[in-house]
Amino acid sequence: MTIDNAQLRALAATIDCGSFDLAAATLHITPSAVSQRIKALETSAGRVLVRRTKPTEITDAGLPYLRLARQIDALVQDVVSGSESEARAGVPLAVNSDSLATWVLPALAGLPDSITFDVRREDEDHSAELLRAGTVMAAITTDARPVHGCSVTRLGSMRYRPMAHPRFAARWFAAGPTADALSRAPMVVFDAKDDLQDRFLRGRSRRPLTPPRHSIPGSADFAEAVRLGLGWGMVPNQQILSGEADGVLVDLAPGRHIDVVLYWQQWTLHTPVLATIYEAIRAAAVEHLD
Repeated sequence: MTIDNAQLRALAATIDCGSFDLAAATLHITPSAVSQRIKALETSAGRVLVRRTKPTEITDAGLPYLRLARQIDALVQDVVSGSESEARAGVPLAVNSDSLATWVLPALAGLPDSITFDVRREDEDHSAELLRAGTVMAAITTDARPVHGCSVTRLGSMRYRPMAHPRFAARWFAAGPTADALSRAPMVVFDAKDDLQDRFLRGRSRRPLTPPRHSIPGSADFAEAVRLGLGWGMVPNQQILSGEADGVLVDLAPGRHIDVVLYWQQWTLHTPVLATIYEAIRAAAVEHLD
């Protein structure tokens, strides 16, 4: 089939803007022209690519076309203006909160000032979805299987340990992290997607445990909540060491931990800026991850 670039641009604008009218304003054409281009692309593809909802949504069949539209746009920018144009646009990346708060930002800070970023914070178990949708060009993920059109590199693992403030541990876990104590002691979770604490609970009891939980949606704030004794939580080693040294954190179950293996996935489409970012991330992972 022949794919028209104007049709792809209309598709991407409709999804980005959420409606045909806003897409038309962005592309400086009429809403009717946007609709006609998408209909022509759908006719050529033989399937529906856009859900006519508010806001508009891409269908599963439309995802490859949306990804293609983003890749072509990146190539055009690279050819027309070199890497400077790509850098000005802000390279879209998906990074999990713990990596962002510990080792990724220092890696990005070492790159040239000409490179800018559009970082999307997303759970490492779900960030691959942003790659599939073409929303980001690269992502830190737990998925070792490459997304179609992407390459994958193993970065290393982040080790999480069950930590608590000493007073909290003495109050709730005087006899250790027994199933009964874990069923009653408050715990801290990042958000609804965070299952690290529940994975630890499943490893300590055959019966489901449903303790009270505090939701703290920020990596630094999560660790601080544990330090303050709000509850216990699975904290990455990168945020534990100073707390252990200062005596404000104790390990509830020494030797019991969860290792989360991280991978870097990026478009196989080569651009100079993306290659530079990859090298910085890879070097930082060697230094900071297990």
